[in-house]
Amino acid sequence: MERIAARIMLLDGWRRAALVVVSGAVCALALPPVDFFAPAFLSFPVLVWLLDGTSGDPGKRWSRGLRQAFFIGWLFGLGYFVAGLWWIGNALMVEADEFAWALPLAVLGLPAVLALFYGLACAGARLLWSEGVGRIAVLAASFGLAEWLRSFVATGFPWNAIGYAAMPVPLMMQSVAVVGLFGVSALAVFVFAAPALLGTRRGAVLGLSVAGVLAALHLGYGAYRLSQPIGEADSTKQLTVRLVQPNIDQASKMNDDDRIATFEKHLRLTAQPPQPGHKQPDIIVWPETTIPFILTQNPDALRQIANTLKPGQLLITGTVRSEDQGAGLAPRYYNSIYVIDSSGQIVAAADKVHLVPFGEYVPFQDILSKLGITNVVDLPGGFSPGAKRSLLSLPNGLKLYPLICYEIIFPDEMTAGMLGANAIVNVTNDAWFGNSPGPYQHFQQARLRAVETGLPVIRVANNGISATIDPHGNVVSGLRLNAEGVEDATLDFSISEKQARFPVKYNFWLVTVLLLSVGVFSRSGFISRGN
Repeated sequence: MERIAARIMLLDGWRRAALVVVSGAVCALALPPVDFFAPAFLSFPVLVWLLDGTSGDPGKRWSRGLRQAFFIGWLFGLGYFVAGLWWIGNALMVEADEFAWALPLAVLGLPAVLALFYGLACAGARLLWSEGVGRIAVLAASFGLAEWLRSFVATGFPWNAIGYAAMPVPLMMQSVAVVGLFGVSALAVFVFAAPALLGTRRGAVLGLSVAGVLAALHLGYGAYRLSQPIGEADSTKQLTVRLVQPNIDQASKMNDDDRIATFEKHLRLTAQPPQPGHKQPDIIVWPETTIPFILTQNPDALRQIANTLKPGQLLITGTVRSEDQGAGLAPRYYNSIYVIDSSGQIVAAADKVHLVPFGEYVPFQDILSKLGITNVVDLPGGFSPGAKRSLLSLPNGLKLYPLICYEIIFPDEMTAGMLGANAIVNVTNDAWFGNSPGPYQHFQQARLRAVETGLPVIRVANNGISATIDPHGNVVSGLRLNAEGVEDATLDFSISEKQARFPVKYNFWLVTVLLLSVGVFSRSGFISRGN
């Protein structure tokens, strides 16, 4: 192992660049749908040894070593994000004649930008780099901070945070309820990188012991929490929820000639009799932007919905909402959720707050539109963001926390404003991304929000993956990717009253301080003398 580490440290030029890119790409095997986290135990030691190589020459200028560390981290991130996010390019191929030119920007440009955060992580770690376990600790803290920054800088895009590699199944998801996604990301990097200590021997016993304890606590806490009951059942708050997954091709959804057929397909699926073992659905949920016209301008569509729903049933649907701004001004459009009762009345609504750049709106539109850059979603002026996030208050007394599409990937969207909610409802349309890793990755992130918040998640996607998820991240019932049909599930909405929590972001900062403290003590020589 020492010989391998030494050879990797001494690499330079294209060989070093190629190795670090491949290491990042291999690490992406830990992401859905593969979920094979073992390669991360190879990728991160290689990253550590390559960073060791930037500090091996005493005569080397400090700034040069910092630049080299940044470049190594950036290349690692480039490999990781290209391998994990290539499928985003599928969205541009839905209307290839208009957007195919942007394919390199999606497949290579976005990963190159996201990789900057990993470059900063490695450069930041280089500032406190030392021998032994300290360098593993500062690298872990730096990656945790990088993932935190990635969640909000330039509107944020924390997709495929490193922590997800350590949480492929419910047994390994429960730690997120204690330290949050970014805390898990930091601790995961420590564990994944710990084998690098075998290549230099310094601090190996201490570092590997700590990594082993962290892994044992991760699994042990998961086993303990899964063994505990979620809450006491309350039959008065048990309702049957129907998930409607129409599996409509994205090109058809955008075709004006298919709009009526699309709407009628949702009505037919909604009207199906209850599935065996379930009573008549109380709540029916349709996916994001399901209704292919402005519903408030089409009273006949509301009548059709009312005629389809049974008395007392509620429909929750994604739709486009328009708002008139007055004479001479174009209306505003919102990506919204409506709750419609069996009389055809809209009884609750919420707008999407966190929009997708270049998908739902164009930043600096006045400038970029002159260059021919437009939204992927064909809508005049794009969508406008909702003013604030609010609960959907249903006539039956339930309160749902609405998240549209990728809003559910942001841990910071899980704010105190969700307290009092009985469940999270997430409607989305992943048909843009075809049969690719994208829908699987999106679904895993939705499961983690259930564990993080202690709330069940009702998730409905046009082509999947649709499911009801309990507060432990277990799938209660669902429909696989590209399946067409409905799925009925009986949910107990009383459990959330005991389970819902505030965000756990403060524990992340505690983890970060502890890791950085280890790095500082190690650099000062205190820990190395103890080894």
